[in-house]
Amino acid sequence: MLGKHRHNVDTKGRMFVPAKFRAELGEAFVAAAVMDHCICLYSAEEWGARMAKLSDQPMTEKVRKLSRLLGSRSDEVSIDAQGRINLNKELLAYAGIEKEVLVIGAGTRAEIWNPTMYEQAMAEIDDDEIEAALAEAMF
Repeated sequence: MLGKHRHNVDTKGRMFVPAKFRAELGEAFVAAAVMDHCICLYSAEEWGARMAKLSDQPMTEKVRKLSRLLGSRSDEVSIDAQGRINLNKELLAYAGIEKEVLVIGAGTRAEIWNPTMYEQAMAEIDDDEIEAALAEAMF
């Protein structure tokens, strides 16, 4: 998924999902608080593949804890007639979201950020390190 969009969350926790992200995510998908204090949006297929990969691991204490954490920090969401999803209060609190959000594409997922927290996270990135990592990885 690609792009960056600004939207608002209403008092009921509803927010608009950009049409191009809806096309990739589907009508129902997973919203999860898994990293970086943002809300990650995964298609049902992508979330299922990630959970299957975790389930394939030996059932160690770490794997059990991760399974519980992911299960408790995720929610199935559906697009309403206006192109919105309803995010629960726990997800919004995890991401520090009150009203304005930034929805970005992040490869196989979309991410919903508090705009201030996103800008802070991006300010910590060293451009030279990123360019070197991209050159090494694929570009």
